[in-house]
Amino acid sequence: MSKHHYFFAIKLPKEAKDFLNEWMEAKKHEFPFAKWVHPEDYHITLAFLGFAPEDMKSAAIQTMPQVLIGVPPFSLTLHQIGTFGPQKKPRIFWADVKHSEELIQLQKKVYGQALKVGFDLDKKPFRPHITIARKWNSAEEFDPNLLTDIDGDFSFTVNEIILYETHLDKTPKYHEFARFSLK
Repeated sequence: MSKHHYFFAIKLPKEAKDFLNEWMEAKKHEFPFAKWVHPEDYHITLAFLGFAPEDMKSAAIQTMPQVLIGVPPFSLTLHQIGTFGPQKKPRIFWADVKHSEELIQLQKKVYGQALKVGFDLDKKPFRPHITIARKWNSAEEFDPNLLTDIDGDFSFTVNEIILYETHLDKTPKYHEFARFSLK
């Protein structure tokens, strides 16, 4: 078994990463989180596999192109910021995208295939988001009134998914292990 975690995700294109990073840099002073995610690590997780035995990882890689047949590229639009965890001291700070039926269907296909291959996946409902920072780091309580829409109505095209491998000792920490095109 590998010492790395693996997950299928939508990789944000460089322009989306740059837009989101510039927007966050302008707002960072309002949000004292302990650890900010490197912009190269921005993504939307579709299925978190965790530690992946070689046979299951190989099966997922070999079967994913078939699963994606007939899934065309589609557009997503950055929407708003939010948090997960305790309201007064959130543990995750995120940006999301506007509702997309294409995204919901893609996630169902990827998640379903990972289950078929044998992975034990998180059962929580899918909440598409891009983690921006972790761990509230202030004596002051978090003010949920600071949560806003992302200015600028920035859209980007999703034309591939990635199987990422996590390297906790590196920055950026997510390595592209395999790529799968949408056509």
